[in-house]
Amino acid sequence: MTSSVNNSAISDSHAAESSDARAGRFTQAITNPGTVKINVKGAFIVDDEPRSKSPVNTDGVHYESKDIRLPHHKGVVSHVAVDIGGSLAKLVYFTRELDAPDNGGRLNFINFETHRIDLCIQFIQQLKQEHNRENGSSQDELCVVATGGGAYKYYDKLKEALQVNILREDEMQCLITGLDFFITEIPNEVFNYSEAQPMEFAEPRPGPEVYPYLLVNIGSGVSMIKVSGPKEFQRVGGTHLGGGTFWGIMSLLTGARTFDDMLAMADRGDNSGVDMLVGDIYGMDYNKIGLKSTAIASTFGKVFRLKNAAERSAEDGGNLGNDEDDQTNGDVRFSHEDMSRSLLYAISNNIGQIAYLQSEKHQVKHIYFGGSFIRGHRQTMNTLSYAIRFWSKGEKQAYFLRHEGYLGAVGAFIRRQPANWGRRNSIDDAPAPAVRMAAQHQS
Repeated sequence: MTSSVNNSAISDSHAAESSDARAGRFTQAITNPGTVKINVKGAFIVDDEPRSKSPVNTDGVHYESKDIRLPHHKGVVSHVAVDIGGSLAKLVYFTRELDAPDNGGRLNFINFETHRIDLCIQFIQQLKQEHNRENGSSQDELCVVATGGGAYKYYDKLKEALQVNILREDEMQCLITGLDFFITEIPNEVFNYSEAQPMEFAEPRPGPEVYPYLLVNIGSGVSMIKVSGPKEFQRVGGTHLGGGTFWGIMSLLTGARTFDDMLAMADRGDNSGVDMLVGDIYGMDYNKIGLKSTAIASTFGKVFRLKNAAERSAEDGGNLGNDEDDQTNGDVRFSHEDMSRSLLYAISNNIGQIAYLQSEKHQVKHIYFGGSFIRGHRQTMNTLSYAIRFWSKGEKQAYFLRHEGYLGAVGAFIRRQPANWGRRNSIDDAPAPAVRMAAQHQS
């Protein structure tokens, strides 16, 4: 393992007991570690706490402090799950807490920028070594359940580096399995969002009440999936204007290198500095068609007019300058922050409107937004939620998740389980999958 990866966050939960005592507990708990039944009774999300620190301290890695505590699970889990997308590799793994009074455990969530896949592999290697120290049996060696395009692209690399069994799972099936798990099993996971009520949690619902719904998964691109049952789903559409678009254009416009930096810029920006608003055209609200003066009439539409005005001024004797921190044309400055917020609004609004149209076409009222693009960002969630409310006149509901970027990884993790996962019926009890891919481009 490189120096940027340390063992403290993984091993600190085992420090309170001797190795002999731990071995005794494991011997009692294990019947068939690779296929152990996960007990999700009493599961809850652990909000930020002092011990929730990243086990990998370097750029391009993000550790989610919102672990899911499983107080009643006593056994060992002999697998980790990774969803490798075009931009991020999302990893889910289980750790025991033998020093805790209930001897339970927790699901942990961490992601790596895909171009740093070697760091992800090194971290899984560390988990494997920790598992072997605790378990000791070669037949119970850790295996990796992989999904996403990277499960195929990096299969040989994973296999060679880790020397473990790599199980590949279908990406769409994993997304649905993960979302169903969050909807039905985890309290305070799913919520509605608005400026008036930023986070209103929805109660976990039993399976039959969940369907149908639309999943809008926003990663590098966007897929929209109508789900009619646990294994009945159809990709009904999508768009190539997604998270990758935002990251790419932001890199060109601002030079920002991390998604957190880009979101921070958007937080500080004012899109009216570059966007043409309804008020710029009418000087007031356009009440006849329900548009406020602050509504965006044209994304980046103000730039061309102001740029031309500045150039004409320069030709008449003005001075065109150039600032390394801002796009400057004559006396007009376009800040990185303003451009960031404008671009975030543009992509989010576009996704929200397409999601509404798909939900209308397929007669679905409940729309779940997932994917690493959202990242719990209030402007993104408010824009998507507002778009659904506005276009549906309040008849449709947008939902968000606290682990929105880990649907595929959690789905892959669950699909490793035997019958009767958790409290409810297993996904394996459902009929064979009915997967229909719409004849559209893949995002």
